[in-house]
Amino acid sequence: MDEEKKKMALVNSALPTLYQHYTTGGIVTGLNADTPQFTLNNRNITIFSGAMHYFRVPRKYWRDRLRKMRAAGLNAVETYVPWNLHEPEPGKYDFGEGGTDFEDFLHVQEYLKIAQEEDLLAIVRPGPFICAEWEFGGLPSWLLREKDIKVRTSDSKFMAHVTRFFNVLIPLLAALQFSKGGPIIAVQVENEYGSTGSNDKPYLRQLKNLLQDNGIVELLVTSDGPFSAEIGTLPGEVLQTINFNGNAVKSLDNLRKIQPNRPLMTMEYWTGWFDHWSESHHTVSTKNFRQVYLDIISYPASVSMYMFHGGTSFGFLNGANMEGGQTDNGGLQPDTTSYDYDAPLTESGDYTEKYEVVVELVGQYNPEKTLLPDRPSETPKIVYNSLEIIDVLEFSTVLSKIDGIPSKNVVSMEELPINNNSGQSYGYIVYQKKNLNIRANSVLKIQGRVCDTLIVLINGQRITEPLLKADQLKGFGYWKKKDGELNLGSQDYENATLELIVENWGRNNFGGLNQFNQKKGLWQGDVLLNNSTLENWTIYPLEFRSSWTNSLSSSSSWKRFSDYKQSKNEKSGPILLKTILKIDNPVADTFIDLRDWVKGIVVVNGFVLGRYSIIGPQYFLYLPAPLLKSGDNEIIIFEHFTPSSKLSFSKSQIFNKKK
Repeated sequence: MDEEKKKMALVNSALPTLYQHYTTGGIVTGLNADTPQFTLNNRNITIFSGAMHYFRVPRKYWRDRLRKMRAAGLNAVETYVPWNLHEPEPGKYDFGEGGTDFEDFLHVQEYLKIAQEEDLLAIVRPGPFICAEWEFGGLPSWLLREKDIKVRTSDSKFMAHVTRFFNVLIPLLAALQFSKGGPIIAVQVENEYGSTGSNDKPYLRQLKNLLQDNGIVELLVTSDGPFSAEIGTLPGEVLQTINFNGNAVKSLDNLRKIQPNRPLMTMEYWTGWFDHWSESHHTVSTKNFRQVYLDIISYPASVSMYMFHGGTSFGFLNGANMEGGQTDNGGLQPDTTSYDYDAPLTESGDYTEKYEVVVELVGQYNPEKTLLPDRPSETPKIVYNSLEIIDVLEFSTVLSKIDGIPSKNVVSMEELPINNNSGQSYGYIVYQKKNLNIRANSVLKIQGRVCDTLIVLINGQRITEPLLKADQLKGFGYWKKKDGELNLGSQDYENATLELIVENWGRNNFGGLNQFNQKKGLWQGDVLLNNSTLENWTIYPLEFRSSWTNSLSSSSSWKRFSDYKQSKNEKSGPILLKTILKIDNPVADTFIDLRDWVKGIVVVNGFVLGRYSIIGPQYFLYLPAPLLKSGDNEIIIFEHFTPSSKLSFSKSQIFNKKK
């Protein structure tokens, strides 16, 4: 076996790199799709690509993950570009040094340059809409402040914002095109537009023109479901590609029929699937994965696997779906923080059986043999010792650290006059009403739907029940219940303080154009007490930005958890809890085990790691080493209901079983 490996190593070492193969003698032209076979710089190429989103993977791991892709035999990486992270406020940009909490994830040019250094080409999908199971499909929430705006259309209000963003973004990408010596061989126009049911060709043409006016000369493509491709494209002007996870031959037959004599490409072959909260964890068997992948590449067609490495929707950036075509939030299906996707590389970058399938089949079906790197070793993992919770910060104290905003009526997050008048995008919004006299058995009513979850406090005591089972999502305090009513109990209150804590659990990222009215908070109607409208509120945006969370560390308001446990009331409100993870070198990846907790978020060194919920299917949070440091690491948990007394770690992910 050793001799065989030596022979293979000698054969491999004699091969050219991918870029040597396609650029020796100079670059004359880019990716061409005018004949049934792709050519790159006038040489035949079959694209074997995989998706990896730079904004879902710590920057320090980009090279490791990209090298693992190349070692599998892939010749390209595909990525989206999230508008909402790169332009968090109108006219304020972050491409790696913009000062936002995500700035270290946003060096998109560096990512593409590393891909080229790792001998990979690149396909870029800049949107402006990306889907991606990403918050609002990558659209910035501040768009919703514009009255009557129609996103993903040729509406002049929407296109004015797109134009401003593209005029900044696209030149950064244009400088890295293959024809100019960079890695980008193709750029996508919008994303799965056929799924909207709209036939707004002027919108797609405006986007195409924006790309070209800003210097894009490489191949332009669209991607849609196999039987909606004609709706979401510009026939004859861009190359149509398709997305699916089965029926490969039938799907590719249809693509060849509607687009004859041009190369066939599956832009998204879904290697696995994503999870919604309250569902069971989704997986796709290696056997099924192999068969469909084989069907595609033996057709033959080019293909990009979605995802090859899923990564993590850190922070509050998970998206959601809308079940059953509902348009008023009633069908919301929020996604989990983990975007593992059951992909060939796991959330933490480890190899799977599917990876081995890719190595086998690409090696067999790619006729253009080029030099491949040695396979990198897997990233080390550590199960740190369990941590005792040290301190707590009561919710009333949390609110005292935020500037309240007076408002006659309840309004959505997006309407708040904060963040340079761009509103609130993520986190929680708290509506406070003081000096209320509440008689026994009073009824609180929320008109319309909650967007998305609601906790009710009276004088700091929680009235609503903990979310322990998925069936509770049909009741008061959750988006599935319209015009929900809650009996406030048998106690009389005088001069009481009522607080309504509302969570944005993720904006919709897919579907018809009428499903993108995604304001969050309480905004679909009034709040009534015994059928009388409550007015004159104080509203608190609870965003958990790093600068704010880190400022809490020096607060003298923290109390010892041991004292809190002795006096705690099971009906006490949400609470912040703190512990310290002390690390001696080396710092390594780990997973936080959250099976003893109910619902909330975890913040590590000021960065929101993600969400957890006892309703599953995710019972952990991936904590990569780049978010840790030698010495003291502060971990803060915002528990909505009942805290545990300790925080534990795991060597691997913890999911419930697939249905």
